[in-house]
Amino acid sequence: PRREREGDNASPTPTSVNYHFTRQCNYKCGFCFHTAKTSFVLPLGEAKRGLAMLKEAGMEKINFSGGEPFLQDRGEFVGQLVQFCKQKLKLPSVSIVSNGSLIREQWFKKYGEYLDILAISCDSFDENVNVLIGRGQGKKNHVENLQKLRQWCREYAVAFKINSVINRFNVEEDMNEQIKALNPVRWKVFQCLLIEGENSGEDALREAEKFVISDEDFEKFLDRHKDVSCLVPESNQKMRDSYLILDEYMRFLNCRNGRKEPSKSILDVGIEAAIKFSGFDEKMFLKRGGKYVWSKADMKLDW
Repeated sequence: PRREREGDNASPTPTSVNYHFTRQCNYKCGFCFHTAKTSFVLPLGEAKRGLAMLKEAGMEKINFSGGEPFLQDRGEFVGQLVQFCKQKLKLPSVSIVSNGSLIREQWFKKYGEYLDILAISCDSFDENVNVLIGRGQGKKNHVENLQKLRQWCREYAVAFKINSVINRFNVEEDMNEQIKALNPVRWKVFQCLLIEGENSGEDALREAEKFVISDEDFEKFLDRHKDVSCLVPESNQKMRDSYLILDEYMRFLNCRNGRKEPSKSILDVGIEAAIKFSGFDEKMFLKRGGKYVWSKADMKLDW
């Protein structure tokens, strides 16, 4: 049992964790803020050990992210982790964020039952804009692929979510019709965020400056889509401190100072010592609606 800690120096509970287990990706989105600085991926057993520690410390939701999670062992690595978290750890919510380009129906057949939510990143319904952004690989149509994934989510009872990064190239777009047609359980709309050393500054692998939009531009986009009931907006301010991010070494990343400062790995120092350095703002997490109905068993889904 965990000690009840007093006062403000109590370390936050890792209720919801984003584990970026790989930085490798097959897309080159110009504003990416988690870029391919290393090709390191923990061995499966070590990743499972860390996930079990997080569960012990109070984790209820895990989100697997990257890079592109389906690159590692053709989706087997993330599949194994998803199954482990649902079956062994019995986590209420297991989700993945992916660009969707590498997901096969076979994967859903094998692992779909263990996955609560699949979030697909889609920034535009205009293929030319996706090409400008770098979300794509030439011949594949990102939008067509989205329709196919939507159908698989229905067939295999996985809740479908869309993530969009609003930036210079799509800020004028009207996505009302397409989003309503796809009918995701949640549409996360992010304001393009600068992170030094990732997508801005000297040692960055991307130059996101040209993608950045003002708060006012972001508000206009939100206003244009205010009738979309599943829309969840994420301004820069909300994003910066309200996510618990674990990198490929299972270190918490503190984004408070506009760059990513890693803690020591939870595998070496434990959750409590590592999470203190995460800059995580539990109140902001709750305020941005970070805790929601996230188990597919509790959703009224029309599969």
